[in-house]
Amino acid sequence: MEDLTPREIVKHLDNYIIGQNKAKKAVAIALRNRWRRRRLPSELRDEVLPKNIIMIGPTGVGKTEIARRLAKLVKAPFVKVEASKFTEVGYVGRDVESMVRDLTEIAISMVKKEHTDRVYEKAKYLAEERVIDLLLPPRSRKRDVEAKEEYKKTREKFREKLRRGDLDSRMVEIDVKEKVMPFGIVSNIGLEEMEINLKEMLGNLLPEKMKRKKVKVSDALVMLTEEEANKLIDMDKIVKEAIERTEQSGILFIDEIDKIASRGSGVGPDVSREGVQR
Repeated sequence: MEDLTPREIVKHLDNYIIGQNKAKKAVAIALRNRWRRRRLPSELRDEVLPKNIIMIGPTGVGKTEIARRLAKLVKAPFVKVEASKFTEVGYVGRDVESMVRDLTEIAISMVKKEHTDRVYEKAKYLAEERVIDLLLPPRSRKRDVEAKEEYKKTREKFREKLRRGDLDSRMVEIDVKEKVMPFGIVSNIGLEEMEINLKEMLGNLLPEKMKRKKVKVSDALVMLTEEEANKLIDMDKIVKEAIERTEQSGILFIDEIDKIASRGSGVGPDVSREGVQR
């Protein structure tokens, strides 16, 4: 982001969206202003808040695509929500704070993937070691030097076969962690937010049960690589970085804002047929 000028950002967007030069210029300048804001001292940063941008146009001209491509360019969390979902007729709409929560969850997934990619090679090597242990169980420690060297060579041969895919169809038994839900959470109209919050609160408190499964070597390698990667990354650091990224560079795209914009004065019989916002 530091190397991108508004002109370069517009040029990048030109590769995906036809026309809409004013919109491209507006979002490019807004993005550059965010970069300038991040360089301010912390005591001044809170005084300079990013502005909202209203893009008006018919369906299919590229409003959503501009925001989506911009977020992808700078690796910023992006979420699109429909304004009508928060003021639906007949019942109280969704909690507006869920927009930011959804944006934060996307940021956590993004940052976690980045951290996982950094440790992927090491995690894959550790997973290979575990699979080889299953295929070629370690022998007794009381062996001579020649036997140890022979065992080491055999393991390397198994590793080569494993990487070539020669052992993919063989079956192995591995222990898989699964969380046990002590009771069911029933969803109901108006309680969907409570359901999400309960699952989030209980997610880390639920007991983990080890279940032994018989799977193919190829599947075991994927599952064990993911397990080893989760051991190598620091979730506290990931969450902290994700929250900062949401605050500083998150893009929240609110669609269908025109459908909730009222033309009247808010009085009269038509008020009862309008949605209620929480």
